[in-house]
Amino acid sequence: MTRMLMPTIDTDFRPWRGLWSDWGFPANYFVECRDWAPATDIAETDAYFMVTMELPGIDMTKTDISFNDGILTVKGEKHKETSEGECCQCSERYEGSFTRAIEVSGRVRSDKIDATYRDGVLKVTLPKSEESVPKKIEVH
Repeated sequence: MTRMLMPTIDTDFRPWRGLWSDWGFPANYFVECRDWAPATDIAETDAYFMVTMELPGIDMTKTDISFNDGILTVKGEKHKETSEGECCQCSERYEGSFTRAIEVSGRVRSDKIDATYRDGVLKVTLPKSEESVPKKIEVH
């Protein structure tokens, strides 16, 4: 079983907070997006842990993935794509830096960790082991 360490996100939307709930929206429906965290799934089998993370539009060469002391950490940044003279009327896509730290509850063979990135999805496979050694992870 794994536990995720959730990033801190500012959920106080200034004086409008009560107004949204009066209209039937959750209090954090229109959150000011200073930070964001990519959607992540964590699976476990007898042989490995699998972390799948949605990262569309992310430059993986500028993304840091590491495993140390039982924690898989993914750090990166997503930039807004704009053209000169373009005026944004509505923007629902997240931008900015992110950090996800995922604590793995079992020992991992850090020398056998594999990461792949395809179609905007990062998959990190962490094989189970009797010992755990810190390792920098390269994305293929």
